Amino acid sequence: MRVRRSSTSERAPERAARSDAEPVRDAAASVPYPMRVAAAWSWRLLLVGGVLAVVIFLIIQLRLVIIPVLVAMLISALLVPFSEFLQRHRWPKGLAVAAAMVATLAFVGGLLTLGISQIVRGSADLAEQSVVAWEDFRAWLLEGPLHVTSQQFDQVVQQVVDAAQQQSGVLVSGALSVSSSIGHFLAGLLLALFATLFILIDGRGIWDWIVGIFPRRARAAIDGAGRSGWSTLENFVRVQIFVAAIDAVGIGLGALLLGVPLAIPIAVLVFLGSFIPIVGAVVTGALAVFVALVYNGWGIALAMLGVVLLVQQVEGHVLQPLIMGTAVKVHPLGVVVAVATGSLLAGIPGALFAVPVAAVANVMIMYISGGAWKQAEPPPPAEIRSPLWRTVPQRPGYGR
Repeated sequence: MRVRRSSTSERAPERAARSDAEPVRDAAASVPYPMRVAAAWSWRLLLVGGVLAVVIFLIIQLRLVIIPVLVAMLISALLVPFSEFLQRHRWPKGLAVAAAMVATLAFVGGLLTLGISQIVRGSADLAEQSVVAWEDFRAWLLEGPLHVTSQQFDQVVQQVVDAAQQQSGVLVSGALSVSSSIGHFLAGLLLALFATLFILIDGRGIWDWIVGIFPRRARAAIDGAGRSGWSTLENFVRVQIFVAAIDAVGIGLGALLLGVPLAIPIAVLVFLGSFIPIVGAVVTGALAVFVALVYNGWGIALAMLGVVLLVQQVEGHVLQPLIMGTAVKVHPLGVVVAVATGSLLAGIPGALFAVPVAAVANVMIMYISGGAWKQAEPPPPAEIRSPLWRTVPQRPGYGR
C-alpha cells in the first residue's frame, strides 16, 4: 500500500503552531522599559557632557583672548546705557562713546591715584611704625610667657634667611613668571579696551552679524534671547558695583571708627578689590588688618579683623545671594553654587564670570523655551548690517 506524503502546504500550519509556542529570543524586548529610558537618557547626557568638556577645554586654551573679551562685555554692559543716554540727549555718537570711555578711565584712574598717593604719602611713617612693631614683637617673645631666648630668636631669623637664599632659583623663576604674567595682563588690558570701544561704537552691528550666522528660522529666537541676556548682564554689573561700594563703605567706616590710619585708601582698595573674587577680598582685608596692627596694636588689629570678616560674611552670604539673585533672576542657591563651581574649574576668572554666565544662560534658555519668539518676525539676511565693513537696508526697529 502506498503512503501519501503530506505536502508542504499541509506541513506549514504545523510549523507555524510550533513556532508560536516557542519563546521569542530578543534581547531588546527582554530589557525593562525603565532601563531603556535610563539608557536613552544616559547616552544623551554623555554626549552633552562631551560637548561641554570640549567647549571648556577650548576656553581654557584660548583664555588669554576670551577673558579680555568677557571683561569688555562686562564693562560695555555698564557703558552702553550711559552712551545711549547721552545720544538720546542729542550728543553725537562719537562724542558720547568718547565721553563714556574717558569717564570710566578717569574714574578708575582717580581711585587708583587717590589710594596709591595716600599710601605713598604715609609710606615713611608706615615703615617706621613697622620697625617699632617688629621690635615690640621681638620684645614680647623674649620677655613674654613663651620665654624665647635671644639666641633662639636669632637662629630662627637666620634659618628664614638661609631658606630664602637656598630658594633663590625658585624666586628668580617666580619673578620671571610674574613678568610674563604682567605682559599677558597688559596685552589683555589693551584687548579689553579695544573690544569695549568696538562694542560701544557698533555693538548692534556686531550682534546683527552674529544673528545672521544662524538659519533664518532660528534668528528670531537667538535675537530675542540675546537681548534678554544683555539686559540681565546690565543688571548684574550695576548690582556688582553696588555690592562693592557697600564693602568699601563698611570696611572704610570701620577703620575710621577704630582710629586706623589710611582709612580712605583702604576703602578705595576694598572697592577695587571687590571686583576680583576671593583674592581681592583677602588682600585688601589683610592690608587693613596689617595697618591696624602696625599703628594701633593687637587689640585694634583684632577688632579690624572682626570688621573685615563681618562685612565679607554679610556680602558673601546675604548681599551676593539675595540682591544678586534678584537682579539676575537666579536663585540664591544657584548663585552660591555657580561661584563655587566657577572657582573650582577656573580659579579667579571662573569665580568672576560664573554668576553673569549662569544668569545670561538662564535667561536665554527661559526665553527660548517660553516661545515668545515665535510671533516675532525674523530678520532676513539682507537686513544684517555693520557700518564697520558694509551697509545694507535694515527694517525699522532693528539695529541702529
